[in-house]
Amino acid sequence: MNNLSWEDFEKVDMRVGTILAAEDFPEARNPSYKLKIDFGHDIGTLKSSAQITELYGPKELVGQQVVAVVNFPKKQIGPFMSECLVLGAVNGKEVTLLKPNLAVKNGLKIS
Repeated sequence: MNNLSWEDFEKVDMRVGTILAAEDFPEARNPSYKLKIDFGHDIGTLKSSAQITELYGPKELVGQQVVAVVNFPKKQIGPFMSECLVLGAVNGKEVTLLKPNLAVKNGLKIS
């Protein structure tokens, strides 16, 4: 395991957002959804490709709040440009989303 300095950790911008839309992403190499996530006024709406199909369906994702890294460079995934990285606990192909247990304002920073 590599140790991070506090300065390294502060560079990672993790925010809470609400999923506005989720749809299948058949062009992805691994089963995935295309997500649109609202991170509030300052950040806006960002897109993400998320390999979370084992535990979640697209309809149940809409309206859920999630935690994502919003300051990674954009990444081209097939025909889709992913703009943030949704965080989850990974157990093989099962990914459990990280999310607040109470509703919070979109865009709140994780620290």
